Amino acid sequence: MCNRARLSYEPETLRTHFATVFAAERPLDNRFNARELMPRGRAYVVREEAGRRGLDIMAWDVLGGAAAWPMTNVRNLGLSQWRALAARPENRCLIPLSEFCEWTPQAHDLGDGKKPLKGEMWFQVTDQPLFCVAGFWQRTAKGNGFTMVTCDPNPLVAPIHPKAMITILAPEDHERWLRCSYEDVVALQRPYPAEQMTVRGPVFPTRRNEV
Repeated sequence: MCNRARLSYEPETLRTHFATVFAAERPLDNRFNARELMPRGRAYVVREEAGRRGLDIMAWDVLGGAAAWPMTNVRNLGLSQWRALAARPENRCLIPLSEFCEWTPQAHDLGDGKKPLKGEMWFQVTDQPLFCVAGFWQRTAKGNGFTMVTCDPNPLVAPIHPKAMITILAPEDHERWLRCSYEDVVALQRPYPAEQMTVRGPVFPTRRNEV
């Protein structure tokens, strides 16, 4: 389950890259850090409205705080709640990223006398330094919120997170995701080729030691 990601591109670059024609105003709060994405924090999201593509800003929680924990990832698109979103192109979105994190399955003893710690493993897409994750969004009582769609992990991600990985889209599938049928949405819910990705880590940013 991806609950940490980064985006190293400025909004002007995103607008040009995705050919957006409208943009949401930046929210007036101090939780917005586009470079470090965390649950319930805000992030840039690409969506369409009335045939126009725009760059919006939403919270990473499609339920808007209505659950005990933020709904950052969705896997089972057959559930009625998620199928309703998946079936409507106006509720689909793209989440631009530079890299995403999964934690090591085991904790590491760093030899510093402190409790063993899980390390961060950072994944990048070699053929897309700026890549997009398939997502859904909806309006909530606390504003617009989005979630990332997950799928089976590829051979690079599976040793770190065997249950799932985020659904990374090829550039030629961006428009398809935003406008296609529900059946096409399900077809696009597939792992990205492992040979077109890299991983670095583990890193332990809260400790001096790294392995």
